[in-house]
Amino acid sequence: MTNTASTKKAKEKDGSILGKDDFLKIMIAQLRNQDPMQPMQDKEFIAQMAQFTSVEQLSNMAAEMKLLRSSLGFTSSLIDKNISWIGLNDKGETSTMSGKVESIIIRDGVQYAVVGKREVVLEDVLSIENVKPDVPKPEEPKPEEPKPEPPAPGNQTP
Repeated sequence: MTNTASTKKAKEKDGSILGKDDFLKIMIAQLRNQDPMQPMQDKEFIAQMAQFTSVEQLSNMAAEMKLLRSSLGFTSSLIDKNISWIGLNDKGETSTMSGKVESIIIRDGVQYAVVGKREVVLEDVLSIENVKPDVPKPEEPKPEEPKPEPPAPGNQTP
């Protein structure tokens, strides 16, 4: 459980945050206890509902944006790392696969690591490793070309 989730549950338990259910209970109590000679105007009721809905949606959006920012920070660090996961190979058999993450995409709220032509759901990742740098092979020494032999002393032409 994340810190945010545990903090939210703790606040809900101690009653310091009003939720949807609390709002609806208040509204029902308000409707039950209103003066029948002066009932709440429809406009007031609709305005209260609209305010509640707006505040709730803004709160939800803020929480989702925070979650998205934190998860994108983590997932973007996977780019250029090797990951392994269990998936279906070309024969349709389940096997452990691995490869280098080229990019991260988000589709319908689900994050995927792009490895070659495959899109791996991040929840399926088993391990993450740094890519080992390619060490160039040492070049084999080239055989030296034979140098022309200098003329022998005494065979020199004037």
